[in-house]
Amino acid sequence: MALRRLAREFAAEIANHDWSDATTRLDRAGHRREDDSKVSGEPPLTPQEAHRIKVNVMWVTAQVLAHEDPNFEIHEFARLCGVTGLSRASLECGLRRSPDGKLLQAPPVHT
Repeated sequence: MALRRLAREFAAEIANHDWSDATTRLDRAGHRREDDSKVSGEPPLTPQEAHRIKVNVMWVTAQVLAHEDPNFEIHEFARLCGVTGLSRASLECGLRRSPDGKLLQAPPVHT
């Protein structure tokens, strides 16, 4: 099943972003470290650390998309995000579910 347009666009943004300095900067969408005119001075994250951040961003985004779209495909979304190295079961376990297996919606926003 093909992903909806919104899911494809989220995946493209996640895949396109350079996550290697995500803990030391506030970045614009599509940030690429090699295009920076001013480097933070902090060493970049290791590839494994940057991968963990990307996976978490993918899961947070997938949670909302999956709740909105009953046909959402986490495996295809992860692949398009550039998330590799996780089993199918691991990808599915990253989504919050109720005890009966239904995907949970986001908690309420407190203002």
